[in-house]
Amino acid sequence: MPETDPAPPARANESDLWTGHPSQWVHFWFYLFCILLAVGAGAAAPWTAGLSAVAIVIPAILWIVRWWATRTTVYQLTTQRLRIRRGILTRRLDELELYRVKDYVLEQPLLLRLVGLGNLTLVSSDATTPTVILQAIAGAEGVRELLRNAVQTERDRKRVRELDVGAHDDSPEH
Repeated sequence: MPETDPAPPARANESDLWTGHPSQWVHFWFYLFCILLAVGAGAAAPWTAGLSAVAIVIPAILWIVRWWATRTTVYQLTTQRLRIRRGILTRRLDELELYRVKDYVLEQPLLLRLVGLGNLTLVSSDATTPTVILQAIAGAEGVRELLRNAVQTERDRKRVRELDVGAHDDSPEH
């Protein structure tokens, strides 16, 4: 009886755990600057024969471009990877395999904390994306827990462990 090659291992089903966008609150100061610029241009209209009113278009365009760029950024956490899609005209897709995540940091600056948002920073062993920042996401603590559990599950599934080399000196002091 001829020997057959063993069947390749079945790929685990990948499912979505969370999908989100960065909040527009991350651009609060930029938007405030656009408003002040537009108000200044409008206030100067009587002295410039209405010419400065045309300058209101510039902060409006800046506002729209920033809003659109933020809105087209999508974070998608699955059971196996984190995908980040961004871009208006040129689209970019970054993927980070979860078993490569080494550490995560949750930051909640005062302005973001006041509106229930936070930044989640991931440190990984991935060559192209060693650090990933999920900016101004809603429910950041819950997303961090989802991520933590998904990372551990994916490491167990792939039988991968993190090894810290040279991080500690275990020699006794003299």
